[in-house]
Amino acid sequence: MGGHFRHTKWDPFLIISQIVCLQALYYLGLGIWLILMNFITGDLLSSDTVFNYQVLNLSEGHGRIISTAYVLNALFSALALWWVVQRTKLCLDFSCTTLLYHVLLCWAVSGRWPASATWWLVQVVCLGLACVGGEFLCMRTELAAIPVGLGGGRVDL
Repeated sequence: MGGHFRHTKWDPFLIISQIVCLQALYYLGLGIWLILMNFITGDLLSSDTVFNYQVLNLSEGHGRIISTAYVLNALFSALALWWVVQRTKLCLDFSCTTLLYHVLLCWAVSGRWPASATWWLVQVVCLGLACVGGEFLCMRTELAAIPVGLGGGRVDL
């Protein structure tokens, strides 16, 4: 079937590899941001900071620090989407998949379904930031001008 711009075929290995890579980058970025934030504030870091939804409470200073780390990680996730996925139309899919696995891991580790409205608000805002940021970066790359005629040679059509 000819005439399709950037025709892609079904490649489950590539898709699974991209999901694993994005999930690893998500937790790597979140870990780095949390370490930096906790270093600045002097708070202790534990796995509850990442996986326990009850820790994310915006009425406390520690909860605001954690939410700031999540927002900064959303911007890092946008860069990861641009680097790993490189397709504008796939950014929403991969962003939602990353959030889905994060929710499932939080549920598995804490033993409870995340029931805090604040936790869900932060996650959805970060999902939007990562998705829109990734789409913006991918679109800029996809729409970049293709240089024609470099080298000054004559081209016969």
